[in-house]
Amino acid sequence: MRASLLLLVSALAASVAYEADHAHGCAQGSCYPATGDLLVGREKSLKASSTCGLSKREPYCIVSHLQDDKKCFSCDSRRPFDPVYNTISHRIDNVVTTFKPHRKKSWWQSKNGKSDVVLQLDLEAEFHFTHLIMTFKTFRPAALLIERSADFGRTWQVYRHFAYDCSSAFPGVSPGPLRHVDDVICETRYSDIEPSSGGEVIYRVLDPAIRIEDPYSPSIQNLLKITNLRVNLTRLHTLGDNLLDPRAEIKEKYYYAMYEMVVRGNCFCYGHASECAPIAGADDNIEGMVHGRCVCNHNTNGLNCEACDDFYNDRPWRPAEGREANACKQCECNGHSSQCHFDMAVFLATGNVSGGVCDGCLHNTMGRSCDLCEPFYYRDPLRDVRDPQVCTACDCDPDGSQNGGLCDGHTDRSQGTVGGQCRCKAHVEGPRCDRCRTGFFGLSADDPQGCQPCRCDPRGTVSGRSQCDPVSGDCFCKRLVTGRGCDQCLPEHWALSHDLNGCRACDCDVGGALDNQCTMENGQCRCRNHMAGRQCSQVESGYFFMALDHFLYEAELAKMGQGCVVEPREQQPGRPPSWTGLGFARVPQGGSLEFSVADVPLSMEYDLLLRYESQLLRDWEEVRVTVVRPGSIPTSSPCGNTIPADDRLTTTLPAGSRFVVVPSPICLERGVAYTLRLEFTRYGDANSVSGGGAETILLIDSIALLPRPSSLEMFSGGDAGSEVRRQAMERYRCTEGPRGVSRPLLSDTCAKLTSSMSAVINDGALPCNCDPQGAASSVCDVRGGQCRCRPNVIGRRCDQCAPGTYGFGPSGCKACGCSLEGSSSRLCDGSSGQCACRAGAFGLRCDGCQSGHWGFPHCRPCQCNGHALQCQQKTGACIDCRANTGGDQCDRCADGYYGNPSLASGNHCRPCPCPDGPNSGRHFADSCYQDNHNGQIVCNCIQGYTGARCDECAPGYHGNPSEPGGRCRPCQCSNNIDMSDMGSCDRRSGECRKCLYNTEGPSCGICKSGYHGDASRRNCRKCTCNFLGTTSSQCTERDACVCQRSSGQCQCLDNVIGLSCDHCAPDHWNLAGGRGCETCGCDPHNSVSSSCNEFTGQCQCRDGFGGKTCTDCQEKYWGDPRTQCRACDCDWRGIESAQCHRATGHCVCKQGVSGVRCDQCARGFSGLFPACQPCHQCFGDWDRIVQVLTGTKPSGLFTRLSTYCCREIISLTTEALLKHTKGPTANQRDSNSEASKELSALEREAKALNLTSEQLHRQLDVLKNSNFLGAYDSIRSSYNRSRDAERRANESTTTRPSTVSQSADMRRRTERLITAKKDDFNRKNAANKRALGDLNGRVQGLDMKKINEKVCGAPGDAPCADSPCGGAGCRDDEGKRRCGGLNCAGAAAEAGRALESSRRAEEELSKAMGEVEGLFSKVAEAKSRAEEAKGQAQAALDRATATKNKVERSNNELRDLIKQIREFLTQEGADPDSIEAVANRVLELSIPASPQQIRHLAEEIKERVRSLSNVDAILEQTQDDVRKAEQLLLDAKRARHSAEGVKTTTETVKQALLDAKTAQATAEEAIARAKSDIGDTENRLAQVTTSLMAQVTPPPTGPGTPPPPPPSVPELEKEYEENQKRLEGKARQLDGLEDKMKAILSDINKQIQIYNTCQ
Repeated sequence: MRASLLLLVSALAASVAYEADHAHGCAQGSCYPATGDLLVGREKSLKASSTCGLSKREPYCIVSHLQDDKKCFSCDSRRPFDPVYNTISHRIDNVVTTFKPHRKKSWWQSKNGKSDVVLQLDLEAEFHFTHLIMTFKTFRPAALLIERSADFGRTWQVYRHFAYDCSSAFPGVSPGPLRHVDDVICETRYSDIEPSSGGEVIYRVLDPAIRIEDPYSPSIQNLLKITNLRVNLTRLHTLGDNLLDPRAEIKEKYYYAMYEMVVRGNCFCYGHASECAPIAGADDNIEGMVHGRCVCNHNTNGLNCEACDDFYNDRPWRPAEGREANACKQCECNGHSSQCHFDMAVFLATGNVSGGVCDGCLHNTMGRSCDLCEPFYYRDPLRDVRDPQVCTACDCDPDGSQNGGLCDGHTDRSQGTVGGQCRCKAHVEGPRCDRCRTGFFGLSADDPQGCQPCRCDPRGTVSGRSQCDPVSGDCFCKRLVTGRGCDQCLPEHWALSHDLNGCRACDCDVGGALDNQCTMENGQCRCRNHMAGRQCSQVESGYFFMALDHFLYEAELAKMGQGCVVEPREQQPGRPPSWTGLGFARVPQGGSLEFSVADVPLSMEYDLLLRYESQLLRDWEEVRVTVVRPGSIPTSSPCGNTIPADDRLTTTLPAGSRFVVVPSPICLERGVAYTLRLEFTRYGDANSVSGGGAETILLIDSIALLPRPSSLEMFSGGDAGSEVRRQAMERYRCTEGPRGVSRPLLSDTCAKLTSSMSAVINDGALPCNCDPQGAASSVCDVRGGQCRCRPNVIGRRCDQCAPGTYGFGPSGCKACGCSLEGSSSRLCDGSSGQCACRAGAFGLRCDGCQSGHWGFPHCRPCQCNGHALQCQQKTGACIDCRANTGGDQCDRCADGYYGNPSLASGNHCRPCPCPDGPNSGRHFADSCYQDNHNGQIVCNCIQGYTGARCDECAPGYHGNPSEPGGRCRPCQCSNNIDMSDMGSCDRRSGECRKCLYNTEGPSCGICKSGYHGDASRRNCRKCTCNFLGTTSSQCTERDACVCQRSSGQCQCLDNVIGLSCDHCAPDHWNLAGGRGCETCGCDPHNSVSSSCNEFTGQCQCRDGFGGKTCTDCQEKYWGDPRTQCRACDCDWRGIESAQCHRATGHCVCKQGVSGVRCDQCARGFSGLFPACQPCHQCFGDWDRIVQVLTGTKPSGLFTRLSTYCCREIISLTTEALLKHTKGPTANQRDSNSEASKELSALEREAKALNLTSEQLHRQLDVLKNSNFLGAYDSIRSSYNRSRDAERRANESTTTRPSTVSQSADMRRRTERLITAKKDDFNRKNAANKRALGDLNGRVQGLDMKKINEKVCGAPGDAPCADSPCGGAGCRDDEGKRRCGGLNCAGAAAEAGRALESSRRAEEELSKAMGEVEGLFSKVAEAKSRAEEAKGQAQAALDRATATKNKVERSNNELRDLIKQIREFLTQEGADPDSIEAVANRVLELSIPASPQQIRHLAEEIKERVRSLSNVDAILEQTQDDVRKAEQLLLDAKRARHSAEGVKTTTETVKQALLDAKTAQATAEEAIARAKSDIGDTENRLAQVTTSLMAQVTPPPTGPGTPPPPPPSVPELEKEYEENQKRLEGKARQLDGLEDKMKAILSDINKQIQIYNTCQ
């Protein structure tokens, strides 16, 4: 009944719509052509891929034909079908509907047995396709699919699949149901095998069951649009016999045959046409044909009205939709064009108002509406825009205006344009733009700016502004500025600036710079060699300015005449020296000194400075100075004016002075070797000196050549600067300061002048050349060049030891330390350090006795009991005792031996039988002694051994020492057993049996189950797993769980983390559930983060959202949280709850209140809200009557349905009444009767629906009220927590200080720190980048050859076959890498040797560890013996008190007590030798035998007993000692572990010491060879000098044999340089070895301290 009602409503609506369309046609909206069969008239466009009988007659059969006897027929489609003459033709065009009588006599048929057949319709234009109907003569296809193309076959899309079995025919295609109109699914209802004939396949493009919101949407229109339609028949229905019988005649009854095919559609005109016309060339006389060319309206054109008409492009073309025609709009071109096009960008820019752009504008116009003037024209404001003369030509100078004379096209105040106004170039002005602006020149059309700027540097121009000649562009410069633009300084000037003169003088240093020229940019002068700074007044690093006395020649190094000797002088600590060099030359009257001078840097005059120390009262009257030149002086040389008299000078030496300058200068030339001879001829009053002339002695320190300033051009150039410098030199007395040894501080003026002189004389700065061994740095003092010397090193270059020291090396020089008692002088040999010993003194420092003596300086023979030849020099302790003896005087047996060491006795030292002797390999005791009572040998076993002969293993050790080679080894129990327990491990196998500290395993090396930690450190702790987060299989009880024994990690449940599985993983909660943590599931869009409360699971929601996972709106809000949440708008006076319906927003009203907001009285109540009162009882009665009559209720599904249906029916009925008011009343009654019947039926259906609705409401009430109290409590608790959280959140933002304010403060402080540290970070980053670049460069410069030599020890470029030491890439015969080997000095070989040494050291350490373990056992034994001693002492005290008359027995007890004391002392206290000496002396005491002695002894015993009045107290005190002994035992065990840890370090240290010792010995040998080479070289140089002097001196007239030719000077120099380099290399090696030795010694000291602490 409901379906019929809906059909009725649809029919009425369709009729009304049809009438509306006809009423307005295409004028008031969209219009569409009539629909028809698209196949009509297009038989030739329909094709089939398979048709029977096209080439020949073919047989076919039918499956069943009981009515006829004939079962097989023939098909011949070579000619068209004819109902009379050719009825067996079955072409594809037979399927086109003709409505002729023979319609069932013709059909299309495919070839027999062919499953894949394609039927395709190709249309000539775009059409709307609505549905397809195919009627088959045979079985319908078992599978087919329908496709379409909207681009004339270029691409295809599937409409629908049809199949009997979709899963096998079209796998992967959804079987439905259809949810969207464009879904591609597979249907089965049209593919059944029944009926066998006449079955239909129907496809509708728009399924009527799917609601379409907008039928004009592009997606729907595209779905309907086709240009091609294709039906693919893919599978035949068969009865299965073809599978059993492959014969051809079986296939003859299986084929496709179709009676009729209908393709419904219409011409596709996008709603712009109501009819279609034939396409050009098509037949227009075919009845019922749907043509393809639209007759367009709405100013459109095209085959499908898909475009706008010409000149109607002001809006974008759009399909017509409903009442919207969307007609194309005409363009607005203001009468200047008749063509236009549409531009979408323009359309969007105008706010979707206009998008037409005019083409081909006339009358000098342009623009999209031809409303602008072309370039070089402007709009006349007095003319209308449609006037052909509206645009006028511009009048602008083309050279000075922009764009070649372009003016403003129109006047627009908002844009600042004026029609016809010229736009000048940047540097041009004037109405026509025909002149340059101020500060520019040269108007030109080629210049884009019009004129060139004056290019005057404001710093160099007089006015300070950029002004120039408007034609030439020349600027007006300041006094010291030049150039066309006043941008250059005059020569010898720089720093162009705004100063009055414009530039500054270069002011280059007169000595450090080559001239006074500098660069204009930075003022950098041209410096001499190794000079730096802008003015060349500084030196490079490693260079210096010489002092005026730089050319210094020591007297002790000069060639001395007869009677002259060297007098070294030792420097006194804390006092500055008054001499230079090593000391003085002691010169008598008549003596002479000859100085060789060959290092003159510049040819000029020098003043000769003589430094001396006189011990005489009067002046030295005469000293003759002679300059010995190598030959005559050429007149063209700088000293060409020198005469012989100038080379002979005389001076006196005042007694009260320490220096003198010879009055006349001497001229010396560069590159010439001179000899200065000083003859000390006469002292003023030699007779006044005691001893006469023999005691007239003068101490000469040195001479120096002082450059004379007047010889330099910088002081004598004649210019004003030279004169100023000369006067300053004299005014400040700059030449007087350097004369003495102790120099005063130079003034700044003198320092600057001296530096300039040094640069001129040496053509730059001098290198420091600090000795790499004697100097602490390669950098020296800038003024004077003094290097920073190491201790006890002197000389400007720090290249020699000071007097009283020796051993020049990287650590400086060492003090001689000569003994005052044993040496004759404080000075020693500079190389060996050997002092000059007096008679009877021996040693390097003359501080010891000769061999076999001791007690310096009173030496006496060593007392060694005949067992040693030498003893310690100071103590007399004997060295290397023989015959198994030991002690300071070889007076006791060595460890491991016993007996009497005296040579006279027959009881010599014999090996201890413990169980065998020390060298037998089975000796396990430190020492032994012979018991005086029984004569038995008592062994003191080493750690790990026990028994009378140390032939058993101690507790905690295992092995069999009784067999050859047997040893006792510690039980490997990871230090987790009691070493005093005999059963802690097996004494034979070493198996651990009693593991302690919660450990287990054969070696007690792992923690017990349920414990974790490091068993080797005794820290096995119980697993602390959280029972709720740990896998239940790992826990036997709540507090007893198993974890990983090493890390303590428990086995956690899913999404549980933590070492103890005690909290959830991020974004999870509910650990208390005991099944792992659950995912928070917070909505990613509505929550602040993906994490939630770990206990409640509540997500942190954004504002406006609520619920546990933030998927709902927050409290007092409603709506869809995916789109928007709105606040509940409820009237508080009429609501039950503040929360409205979360989906609809309807408020929950009180009884008697209704409305969406609960703001009005409900139905059945009256009054003014909120005072609503129930209506009279009659209202209820009438309300029930009305409900019965209408069959409705106030709410529910039926209310909406009946209201809708009644409204529609009443409206339709009213319209019918209005149209047919003149109709008979009988028809109205019939209509009312029928409507009443329909209403009755609807009432029955509504009652049934109401019953169902009531049942659902009751179930809902049950669900709501099933656990109301629990839900209420949960809600109330959640509400309280929410309020508390809200309060805390508010406090965090409003209170001060709060978390938010503290965070803000922290952020501001952080930002300030970042800003403050930014520059420092950038600088460090840049420095790091530079350092990385340097490292990269160093890495790139690494040479594999050198690396091979250093690592493997062979030349790096030798092939592997020839290299005995191998190298990178070399392999041996077995394919292993080969590097190093025998006699190879590389790091690999050294490492191998180091490894071997470490192995030997390991063996020695193992032996030492055995000794340490022996000490441990002795400590334990000492503990037990202490207890025993304590008991025996108590017993001895009791026996002495009770039996004091039994002296013999007391003596025996006393001997036992002394024995116990001796044994106790061997374990603790002093060194063993001292303890044993004390014990021997105690044993040698005589025992009293007489009565008087016994009585005296008894009295002493009584005294001792009285002193021991409180024995119990003593015993309690000894208990503390016992506990301390036990603690010492534990400490000893810890010391053993520490010793094991130190073992590796000790091995490394030992090996490093060996390497250092070897390297030091090699370095010392190299230094000795280098010194020897240097001595040989000096001797050779002396020979050469002598030979050269002999050659210069005229040969004697007498006969003689000519001397042998001297060696070549260049060869000697080369050899000297090589020796010097070799010496420097060795010095560097010694530097490295020294540092290495210091580090090794430091490590050794640290390890010794650690070891001492462990002891």
